[in-house]
Amino acid sequence: MDPDGKEAEDAVAEAKVPLRDGEEATAEAAKASGPVTVREKWSSKLDFILSCIGLCIGLGNVWRFPYLCYENGGGTFLIPYLITLFFGGIPMLMLELSLGQMLNVGGLGVWKYCPIFKGVGFCANIMAFWLNVYYIVIVAYALYYLGNSFTMGELPWKKCNESWNTHCCMSTFANNTGFNCTMVNISYSATNFTRGLLPTTLIPSGYNDSWGPISVIGTTSEMEQCQLCGKDSWNSPVAEFWERQALSMSTDIGEAGGLRWQLVLTLGIAWIVCYFCIFKGVQWTGKIVYVTALFPYMLLIILLFRGITLDGASIGIEYYLKPNFTKIQESKVWLQAASQIFFSLGLGLGTHIALGSYNPLTNNCYKDALLVGTINSCTSIFAGFVIFSVIGFMAKAQKKSVSQVAASGPGLAFLAYPSAISELPAAPIWAVLFFLMVFFFCTVEGFITAVADEWPLLRVHRKKFVLVLCMVSFVIGLSMVSTGGAYVFNMFDSYAASGPALLLLIGFECIAFAWFFGIFRLREKMKMVIGHAPPIIWQICVTVLCPLSCFGVLAFSVLEFKPLIYTRSTAPPYKYPDWAQALGAMLALSSVVAIPIYAIYYAIRTLCFTDNKHNLPLSKRIKDMFRKDIPEIDGAPNPQLQMNPMAASL
Repeated sequence: MDPDGKEAEDAVAEAKVPLRDGEEATAEAAKASGPVTVREKWSSKLDFILSCIGLCIGLGNVWRFPYLCYENGGGTFLIPYLITLFFGGIPMLMLELSLGQMLNVGGLGVWKYCPIFKGVGFCANIMAFWLNVYYIVIVAYALYYLGNSFTMGELPWKKCNESWNTHCCMSTFANNTGFNCTMVNISYSATNFTRGLLPTTLIPSGYNDSWGPISVIGTTSEMEQCQLCGKDSWNSPVAEFWERQALSMSTDIGEAGGLRWQLVLTLGIAWIVCYFCIFKGVQWTGKIVYVTALFPYMLLIILLFRGITLDGASIGIEYYLKPNFTKIQESKVWLQAASQIFFSLGLGLGTHIALGSYNPLTNNCYKDALLVGTINSCTSIFAGFVIFSVIGFMAKAQKKSVSQVAASGPGLAFLAYPSAISELPAAPIWAVLFFLMVFFFCTVEGFITAVADEWPLLRVHRKKFVLVLCMVSFVIGLSMVSTGGAYVFNMFDSYAASGPALLLLIGFECIAFAWFFGIFRLREKMKMVIGHAPPIIWQICVTVLCPLSCFGVLAFSVLEFKPLIYTRSTAPPYKYPDWAQALGAMLALSSVVAIPIYAIYYAIRTLCFTDNKHNLPLSKRIKDMFRKDIPEIDGAPNPQLQMNPMAASL
């Protein structure tokens, strides 16, 4: 016997997994069904709920939701967001949890019951892989901020007296006209003086008399040349720290420059910690989430109370809640609302199927889906209040509109949160706690489970597999920690695991399981083992509303396609060149191309190269391509299944 086979047999023989009903699945049960390892089970229901919440509550809530809300008209975005939640997000979450629980398999294994669509499962894992690669870059950013938060004085993004600050940096914004004039060892803004008192050499050619008089304190002979920033071009120290120090941004995606060694270091630390959090499996992960799922709420509540007490907070909150009904007619708003729901819930990526597969068969997944989906969206909306209260404060302080302050795209959270934290007493302590919270938002458990189900030997060698995965992801992530890395990161966020690619994936998942696998088949199975059937509205949403909305919004977004833009705080918006747009399209294509490729491959293999000894008629082979029977469910014996032998053939 080969060493790998011996190791697998030993793993089975030693497996002893606690189940919620007190029974134990021992090696005898495993051997009865063949040489496979016994699947782990959650040690408690709370572990599962917190793991689902920990998966959903994360960067998508505190980082992605606020800037999408800004980009799509504030309160306008909440309307399609909530509609998609109740008619798309929660029904799809229930579908994925129930599939994992009923079939006892992960995100790839579930497709053996609807094999021609298995390409959807491969696409989900490709998308999950891309998501893991660029999501942990955010964690690397947070670690960089965390390191800079260990200071006995003021936080480095509080003032404008650092080496990375420009002459347009201003920590207080009172009556600024757009000039920053410098005397010997003294820097201050020029205000309230008349043009005639200054030598013409001190008046920049871009000065506009309508800006009002200017003046200086001291004698003009001691003054150096005034530098023109423009009346609305003052930068906050928070923005300059983010773009000029943390990212050290180049002016173009083609100017990649060198790697930011500080970010390379923090990216490496993030992947090392991620490895040690997940390499032992689900029961260890279930304990980690007691901290990672609950700790963020404490900090968000503290930041909200501080945010709403800041001067100007009401301006930002009004923008957040007040809908702009002209925006709601744009397909982009609906595309990003649907994408954000599916993205933040982690749908389509196989992760919830994986988490649900660790549940006992009789678990009530209806309540789980409703609870997790509601908590996720409430957290996003709650985080929006935190962000926009601070944006209102920044807008009033800088004498700008909310839209001008918030125009920073994916980096919005790294402006608003640090700005709010710097206004707290003992700011460095709160900064350390906040960026520790962001640091907790990393896991690749669902991707690992799906791949391990497809190739069971990887489950036996889990530690080695996780190590290789983390190393490969780290190497790819290096492209996002160069001086041009922010542009690469934005491209991944826009194309790789969200937007059109994600909607296409969700649409095909609905079609596969609702129409071919059979939603009534699954509904009866759930009724049998749980005790009651899911509501009829769930069937309508999964079979009709969700796929129609996914493909409809996708079609309109393609017809109204607009080039990708990166919005910056300290410079004009950056439009990606054509070659970068093409690269983004290829990235999106890489996430979905496996769907048609695998379908064609499987059809040819089944119809043309099927083993003749089975003597299966053509009609049977065609049927099996789209729908296969469900075997007896692995795990603890269920009295309801024993009483109804038809369960095994549903």
